Amino acid sequence: MKDVTPEIAAEVHPEADVDIVTFGCRLNAYESEVIRRRAAEDGLSDAIVFNTCAVTGEAVRQARQAIRKARRERPGAKLIVTGCAAQIDPAAFAAMAEVDLVLGNAEKTEAGAYAPPKFDAEPARVRVNDIMSVRETAGHLIDGLKDRARAYVEVQNGCDHRCTFCIIPYGRGNSRSAPAGEVVAQVQRLAAQGYREVVLTGVDVTSWGADLPGQPTLGQLVARILKLVPELPRLRLSSIDAAEIDPDLLRCLAEEPRLAPYLHLSLQAGDDMILKRMKRRHSRADALKLAAEVRAARPDVAFGADLIAGFPTETDEMFENTLALVEDAELAFLHVFPFSPRPGTPAARMPQVARDVVKARAARLRAAGEAALARHLDAQVGRTLDGLVERPGVARAPDFTEIAFAGEAEVGGIAAMTVTGHDGRRLIATVRVREAA
Repeated sequence: MKDVTPEIAAEVHPEADVDIVTFGCRLNAYESEVIRRRAAEDGLSDAIVFNTCAVTGEAVRQARQAIRKARRERPGAKLIVTGCAAQIDPAAFAAMAEVDLVLGNAEKTEAGAYAPPKFDAEPARVRVNDIMSVRETAGHLIDGLKDRARAYVEVQNGCDHRCTFCIIPYGRGNSRSAPAGEVVAQVQRLAAQGYREVVLTGVDVTSWGADLPGQPTLGQLVARILKLVPELPRLRLSSIDAAEIDPDLLRCLAEEPRLAPYLHLSLQAGDDMILKRMKRRHSRADALKLAAEVRAARPDVAFGADLIAGFPTETDEMFENTLALVEDAELAFLHVFPFSPRPGTPAARMPQVARDVVKARAARLRAAGEAALARHLDAQVGRTLDGLVERPGVARAPDFTEIAFAGEAEVGGIAAMTVTGHDGRRLIATVRVREAA
């Protein structure tokens, strides 16, 4: 499970009378921006595009529910379904009477995909090709998604690994990287537009470069961006695989203050047997060693992590090892997933843990996460942090901690903030007023 943390509450992006409903990860949100532009270019009108997620069964269920609701509320609108769930099981969505068109992940960003003639012929109702045949990251994927505070650049898509619980490679295809020159050029354009923070995102970001000539590393890409875009105040990485952090990236963390001191690790478990059955490429000791090395290089770093509760065959003892990892690795932010079997994955065929046990373990992990966050927040009280202002009164620290602040600061700008306390979820701070010269 890479940079695919599901946000079950969908985001709706209206464009004239076309709505884009986004489920799932930041990558989907990124691509929804491309869909919005393509739909406008193609002259699409009175339509709703559902960009679906397949990381959990719940994400798929909620997408189907949203499609049915949309048909009731807008009976004359064209309903288009795309994204990972549509790529993996197009027939299921085509069978829904409410759906007018099903597009695959490769097709959803193509020019002409939303042109009105596409709806005229029944054979064109499902247009989903073999995602494993895609070999290149198309140029449009370098066109950064922007919010009011930061911009995102997709540097990589797909995944070459086959974790036993994960369906995402079958929705995204094999790993493919955007060329470094194109990435740098896009970051330069975004910095010139005034963006103070850029986030590098993808499905398996740390695999960037493996398919490019010379096999450059993510760390080399980061170093190149920071060198060639000196006007960019902050560069951030999205979720990364603990098995793939390269020496150049570790060096950047140690030497480059503009590289944000936050790593969200795709850990999934803290027990070696479960990690083996997940087909992960790191051990518990590897995770702890990585955390220690990064912390030694960058003492102000904060770690987030994805953890799965109740993976098949998980015993009480195995779960306790995962629970202990929260403190042992000094994690600050957790994304906890109760295990959800995905049809077609090896884990779905393994002996399952009882659902009530899965839910109870997930609850304990979330409680441990709340305690870990409180410890992290406690350590920030009294410090002065540079907060990137996301909206009035809300900012993010370099380590991605949310800050509720009092005082005046421009949205999209970076302001020094003195932390006075916290509410258990976010820091409380006051904008520091600069003294007159």
